[in-house]
Amino acid sequence: MKTRTIIAATSLAVMAATAQAREPWTDDVASRTQALALLQSLNADLLSHPSATLTLERWCGAHALAPEAKILARRVKGQDKPLPADARETLGIGPDEPVRYRRVQLTCGDHVLSEADNWYVPSRLTPEMNQTLDSTDQPFGKVVQPLHFRRQTVSADLLWAPLPTGWEMDAPLPAAHKAPLDIPHEVLRHRAVLYTGTNQPFSLVVETYTSEVLAFGRR
Repeated sequence: MKTRTIIAATSLAVMAATAQAREPWTDDVASRTQALALLQSLNADLLSHPSATLTLERWCGAHALAPEAKILARRVKGQDKPLPADARETLGIGPDEPVRYRRVQLTCGDHVLSEADNWYVPSRLTPEMNQTLDSTDQPFGKVVQPLHFRRQTVSADLLWAPLPTGWEMDAPLPAAHKAPLDIPHEVLRHRAVLYTGTNQPFSLVVETYTSEVLAFGRR
């Protein structure tokens, strides 16, 4: 057990050193190309797995964003958003079916990786799940894991394009500068519906991924 502890501590130290050795993003084609490739990689990973929480946890660990690769959900209260106009039809519920709203920031260490708006049907969850969601900051995806849910992505939009459209076909590239690369706060957005193992929709989620997903810098 002691040996395992030493190995784990050494691995974390190596990851931290690697992260520190990386360079800041600079406004040049090399940085922009790496940033684009990373965002496309994250997007593909999110699209191929049902839980965004677990995907971000893997991303956090792989890029040494924190000493411990653990995603925490930080509740944001007092900013309730109305249910989107088409959401009741999407969720297969009537006009009087109660729907709850939950907004969270998914964090890894000091980094806010995602800001998620979630509308869900409490009658399709267990009482224990509802109590946990009401009283704790646990990520939604982890709480509802026993439902063996699947995720159907409705849309996935890259909100920031590091390179211009047609760059691969010799479109003009941005001029290089020595200044830091200006990465906007919102870089990627997914809209998805979650279904139980019996194919019943129970949640509509809009997830906006932030520039913090690239906080580890360039190689």
